[in-house]
Amino acid sequence: MSDPAGTPGSLRDGVLAVLAVVGVVAAAAALSVSRHDHHHGAHHHSTPDPTDEQATTDGWHGGLLTEAQPRPDFTLTDTAGRPYAFREKTAGRLTLLFFGYTSCPDVCPLHMATLSTALDQPDMPRPLVVFVTTDPGRDTPERLREWLDSFGTDFVGLTGAPDEILRAEEAVGLGTSFVVAPDGSPSPTAPAAPAGDDDYEVGHPAEIIAYTPDDLAHIAYPSGVQRDDWVADLPRLADGWDAG
Repeated sequence: MSDPAGTPGSLRDGVLAVLAVVGVVAAAAALSVSRHDHHHGAHHHSTPDPTDEQATTDGWHGGLLTEAQPRPDFTLTDTAGRPYAFREKTAGRLTLLFFGYTSCPDVCPLHMATLSTALDQPDMPRPLVVFVTTDPGRDTPERLREWLDSFGTDFVGLTGAPDEILRAEEAVGLGTSFVVAPDGSPSPTAPAAPAGDDDYEVGHPAEIIAYTPDDLAHIAYPSGVQRDDWVADLPRLADGWDAG
């Protein structure tokens, strides 16, 4: 697993709080940890004490952040080739942001499929779902659009140069993605396709960050959340932040 230097503690530690206190995530999280040791970028931290005030979930099914994080300001390119200024385009709207890639063998398709099935339930709000590829070498706009359409035709797909994606990750405050070297170790560079090699994996943050209409992130959803978790939380998130 990877814990890049400089990741804000309030975001990364808040994400892990859910692993200590939400039983429904435990088994899937254990699988995620084992699979992410070498390619998915889950974070190494001591698990918060579930009796600690900051580790309680107050009925939420994600990990409450110890400190709310502002909606980040970055610009990438959407699948139609247009600039997409994230903070401007999503301001005031419930927005779910995820960094991943279409060749991901497990976390990305499962996360997207679980969210998609929740959104198909009656009376669900329609958040903006924004998926940023961490594999711009293989994820052409056409490939990214086709993959996202299998989950939601209104899901926004974003791409850019490797350094642009790296800056977007840094703006969010999650661990940064990386190409996994042949020996299983992370590359020290931004995600970029190895020359002449189409068979590689990409380490990336495994959390969906929820930005509520107050333009802050208060909660993150790790790999392993279930459809019913989203069904319970999405209407509350759309109504505005209420941690109680």
